[in-house]
Amino acid sequence: MFGQMMDRPLLISAILRHAELQHPNREIVSITADHPRHRYTFREAFARSRKLANALQRLGLQQGDRVATLAWNDFRHFEIYYGVSCSGLVCHTINPRLFEEQIVYIVNHAEDRWLFLDPAFVPLIEKLQPRLNRLEGYVILTDEVAAERAELRGADRAGIGSVRVAGAR
Repeated sequence: MFGQMMDRPLLISAILRHAELQHPNREIVSITADHPRHRYTFREAFARSRKLANALQRLGLQQGDRVATLAWNDFRHFEIYYGVSCSGLVCHTINPRLFEEQIVYIVNHAEDRWLFLDPAFVPLIEKLQPRLNRLEGYVILTDEVAAERAELRGADRAGIGSVRVAGAR
């Protein structure tokens, strides 16, 4: 007999597995600037989260590294939360309503390695880029067509699925 209520650790990945097994066809609906009404299932969302986790590993991120997000709450942010957290990384969400100095301090103090951002925040990050000295790169959360219009000035790009990566250095 176990002396505790649970016989396994309470992990975010367990939440993901439960939703995927018990509600695989349950629909997730979100609205973004480039998707007026995006719909897909938990099964599809978590498949994309796993792909993201693999892409993060290919970027050289290791357990405990911090990945920041400056994004609105939509389907892409949902995937980042699970993809980052379930791969042993720290998902560091940043409130886009903060003052510029606060964003710079928070990103640098946390030693975030990568920043995922909505296209709406590209002008802000371009402005802050010289002071975000610890970031290794950026991922703009959009489709391929919008990524061409939303690229960070002076940054190299390489594709990761439906997002674009821009090197910080």
